[in-house]
Amino acid sequence: MMELYEKYVGLVFDNRYRIERVIGVGGMAIVFKATDLLMRCHVAVKILKDEISADEQSVKRFGNEFRAVAMLSHQNIVNIYDVSVRGTIKYIIMEYVEGITLKNYMQHREVLNLREIISYTTQILRAMDHAHKKGIIHRDIKPQNIMLLKNGIIKVMDFGIAKLPNADTVTMTDKAIGTVYYISPEQASGTEIDARSDLYSLGAMMYEMATGQLPFTGDSPVSVALMQVNETPAPPREINPHIPVGLEQIIMRAMEKDPAARYQSAEEMLSHLLKLRENPKIIFRENTKQQKLKAREQAREQAREQAAKRPRKRTSKSMFPIIMGVTLAFMITAGISGYYMLNKLFFNSTMNDYETLEVHNFVDATYTDDLDSWFKESKVYLPNIEYVYHDTVAKGKIISQEPASGESRKVLPGEQLCEITLKVSLGPKTMVLEDYSVRDYRSVETELRKMGLKVTKEYVASDVYEIGHVIRTEPEAGATVREDDYVTIYVSQGSDSVKVMVPDCVGISEAQALIRLLETNLSVGDVTYVKSDSAAGLVISQSEKAWYEVPQFTEVDFEVSGGPSYAGDGKTIPTEDDMKAPQTQPAETKPAETRPAETGPAETDPPETETEETQETEDSGSDLFDEWFDGFFFEEE
Repeated sequence: MMELYEKYVGLVFDNRYRIERVIGVGGMAIVFKATDLLMRCHVAVKILKDEISADEQSVKRFGNEFRAVAMLSHQNIVNIYDVSVRGTIKYIIMEYVEGITLKNYMQHREVLNLREIISYTTQILRAMDHAHKKGIIHRDIKPQNIMLLKNGIIKVMDFGIAKLPNADTVTMTDKAIGTVYYISPEQASGTEIDARSDLYSLGAMMYEMATGQLPFTGDSPVSVALMQVNETPAPPREINPHIPVGLEQIIMRAMEKDPAARYQSAEEMLSHLLKLRENPKIIFRENTKQQKLKAREQAREQAREQAAKRPRKRTSKSMFPIIMGVTLAFMITAGISGYYMLNKLFFNSTMNDYETLEVHNFVDATYTDDLDSWFKESKVYLPNIEYVYHDTVAKGKIISQEPASGESRKVLPGEQLCEITLKVSLGPKTMVLEDYSVRDYRSVETELRKMGLKVTKEYVASDVYEIGHVIRTEPEAGATVREDDYVTIYVSQGSDSVKVMVPDCVGISEAQALIRLLETNLSVGDVTYVKSDSAAGLVISQSEKAWYEVPQFTEVDFEVSGGPSYAGDGKTIPTEDDMKAPQTQPAETKPAETRPAETGPAETDPPETETEETQETEDSGSDLFDEWFDGFFFEEE
């Protein structure tokens, strides 16, 4: 696999684009960082993989992406400069952006705050609105296709399966259908789609941003696709009660099953997000389409209830004959049944036909085809087999049984059997490692730990792989591992082992500290929240001293203020109540000369008078967002 990537490094395409290193790998293509020798700037080169370069649909998708983006010009959409599908090497020249995918960022942060959700979503909606007005539907909106730059700008990419106006677009095969966790019901069911399908996918993304969970998960892509069509996700506030009601309303409306009940355009959805940004406590009215659908359903329900309550036509002036007839029939039936029961019990009893069975011992036996056949032919046992993973019992061995060995059961051979439950071992729970190469090591480490594996890291020099990207794993891709096994990920540290200077993160927000570390190729270690008079979310201390040089990717631990009322365990994210100052009586104003020296001169205090707008903002609890994430990167309106 590594040779597949390395063979392009150093080549110059069209006497212009010099390939430097791998920066990403997808299902169909490899993305390299390259230098445009003519314009003297960096570009990204997306090369179609050799094994699918002859596939007509794959080549069509390549050309489709170029045609789609060529029609667009927007700051939130990755630009494409050139394409070549003529020779054996098929590639696209794209804008080079320094950042990470939104998916990687979401995996690291798990739950995003309101400001981040609004900032990223509004930028995506602006890109969508631009594309939709050009007649282009993306059809594969997901966080893996969104780039997050260091300055907070969002870039939408991968228009490979986009639907273009008046053109034959890529067939929605299993490779082009998009990730089932984000596709709309109409995509999953294969019906006609329009721009509202992209809005559903964005709603699913927002759900994950706000809760840290996907709206639907299942054992297979098919089961998830069926959930997208038939099921309604749990309301986001049931998972994360700290998000505003307005945000939940926006997410749930975007994810309506019926496109007519969703937002009808990206512009309409954007207007609601901007209102939510201005007033986080806003509650939106239900849209007309939703009201009509609910009214229609209520009318049907009322009609059913009225039909059930409507009296039937009476065929007799009195119900007495009917009641007497039913009573007589019941008494006759009961008499006959009683006669037969007494006869069987006392005169012609079959109790003597029952046999007392002492249950056999099946534990430690191997459940083979022969044993299965024996049970099927048995006239006394009715087996129920349960397969479970077990760390110490070999695959196929019977772990336990119910009823236990030696217990007695009465059975009637040929008619009544002894039910027995056998638990059969599947052996230790195992999983097959994926190919994690050319991915950010932080997201890989998180994913492996969620699988129950233990992770160690080794940093090695590499001219081919971007700094911080995974080169390989040990065991290698395709190997079978068990829970609690160790997996070593080998991380590129660039061509030479270098040291970087630790930034000073004390006094800035947690989010800003993360960005500073990413910019200097350092990693976030343990984050501990503590009770503090400092504004919630501000870094109080860091494990590595500022302005000292340390090896790249060194982990830096932080202590972060949880607010003056924080009462969590140190790992729990502060709530809005934690961030509020304890209710105390206002202190008397003291002259400036009586203040302790460390509090600073009186003239540095904020003015006592506040505007009405400022007071309302503080009373509304928006300090939950303003103080914690003050200064974090956001787009300008």
